[in-house]
Amino acid sequence: MDYKVNYENWVTSPYLRADALSELNAIANDEKEIEYSFGAELEFGTAGMRGIIGYGTNKMNVYTVRRATQGLAEFIKANGAGAMKRGVAISYDTRRNSELFAKTAAGVLLKNDIKVHIYPEPRPVPMLSYAVRKLNCFAGIMITASHNPKEYNGYKVYGEDGAQMSPEATDEVVKYINQITDYFSVKEIEVVSLKGGKKPKHLAVIGKGLEKSYYKELVKLTLSKKAVKAVGKKIKIVYTPVHGSGFVPVTSILKKLKINATIVEEQAKPDTEFSTVEVPNPEFKETLSMGIELANKIKADVVFGTDPDCDRLGVAIRDDKGEFVALSGNQAGILLLDYILLRLKSDGKLPENGVVVKSFVSTGMAKLICANYGVELIETPVGFKFIGEKIKQYEQDKSKTYLFGFEESCGYLRGTHARDKDAVVASMLFAEMVCYYQFVGKGVYSRLCEIYDKYGYVLDATDSIKYSGLKAMDDMNSAVAKMREKQIDTIGIYTVSGVRDYLAGVRKSDGEQTELAIKGINCVYYELLNGGFICLRPSGTEPKLKVYYSIKAKDKAHAEKALAELKENFSAMLTE
Repeated sequence: MDYKVNYENWVTSPYLRADALSELNAIANDEKEIEYSFGAELEFGTAGMRGIIGYGTNKMNVYTVRRATQGLAEFIKANGAGAMKRGVAISYDTRRNSELFAKTAAGVLLKNDIKVHIYPEPRPVPMLSYAVRKLNCFAGIMITASHNPKEYNGYKVYGEDGAQMSPEATDEVVKYINQITDYFSVKEIEVVSLKGGKKPKHLAVIGKGLEKSYYKELVKLTLSKKAVKAVGKKIKIVYTPVHGSGFVPVTSILKKLKINATIVEEQAKPDTEFSTVEVPNPEFKETLSMGIELANKIKADVVFGTDPDCDRLGVAIRDDKGEFVALSGNQAGILLLDYILLRLKSDGKLPENGVVVKSFVSTGMAKLICANYGVELIETPVGFKFIGEKIKQYEQDKSKTYLFGFEESCGYLRGTHARDKDAVVASMLFAEMVCYYQFVGKGVYSRLCEIYDKYGYVLDATDSIKYSGLKAMDDMNSAVAKMREKQIDTIGIYTVSGVRDYLAGVRKSDGEQTELAIKGINCVYYELLNGGFICLRPSGTEPKLKVYYSIKAKDKAHAEKALAELKENFSAMLTE
């Protein structure tokens, strides 16, 4: 791709927006920036597309959004008039240009005579997924870059089941997108306002009725009404939406359950710059620091926060010394998993064919907990859409009853109202869990300790290796390919008992090879003889090579020491 020619084509186009021309003229002498902006096209994959906000074929802007949406429109039209009439649900978060990109996508669909249902204000991923299902839409669009830094935005596409679009359907959409070589050829009907005035034909603004029905579905998932009634108004929980779309739905559901929560007011209002945090990722304790400060002030025991599109829940709790510790996504996941199965069993509502679904990089403790309760555990590739596919499968064949799904990246879902991570329902359940354990005379941290005492200590950690430049994604994937070719029998003091190559779909152990149920994923998984693992996986949405570690040891101190040594040894292998 000739980036200089592309750049010239854009700056000389009569259809280029004035702000775009100004931005592109400003980089006229910066060849490196021109190459980055125009040397590639923003990749559209199974997670949609995500990139730095700015003008160029490799960035998030109205032109790349129009092109992607026109590709989606062609896919919908190819599925007939019925698909066009069912239309597309659209939502967006609080990021830079999110509302603009949502209106742009709506305008392109309307230009193609496709029905559009759109939220008038920022609403989270799970409410978009719910709208697709409730309104019987053919597809959905969520404008978000999830937990990425403020410079990013993204575009996620959902299928008619409310899960992120399948790889097969995505391939079809990409074919249509790739046929559009002129970014300025895509037209749209202007959507001026979502809250008042005359609306274009085929545009419907989603009203409060749908939101109320969403909350009703969540209330059905509560597990400890007696405990909530007894202590819900007395407990002290601090919640921060981190300037994102979670404020309205999370506070609404907690009010409905009459669970007391104190809000971090400085982070309650939408802020495109996320000015109070370095990155709006609640997985990091630093992102929850204002919540922890408030919790110490009012003597609260639990802090939780949600990311901009409210599909991830981060949690901090007091330990036995009274200090706040940030739970990993795995720790919050096993607490929720244990709580759900415990309460269902206690009430005699644990189905015989119950099933829990998790990604294969998430903690191995889930298997131990599920076995204790007699519940089947299923593993999927990374990406909540694969958990959504399992839910759909079980609904169709009636073979299993879905109970809970989670990923180590702070993504959880109880219920089948949505097909993606839902930090609203996770916030509700975590708050309810706090009520329950206080009601029975213990804290959340003490319950976590009980889990470790019962099943053994497992330390899970994730490292991210950042890549940069125009070929960052290619370089990252090449690093995994190099590791795949190496014969690795030991990593430090650990014996490798098996290697899973999820690209080829095979497991190798002691010279023998067996097929895996999962294949086609560029991921290498090293099984350690003590029951732990290391997994190497390139991110599908950003240039980060992720390394997942899971170490089983007799206690935390031994696990941390072993993890440090394992990281050092594996890092050396990566750079050899």
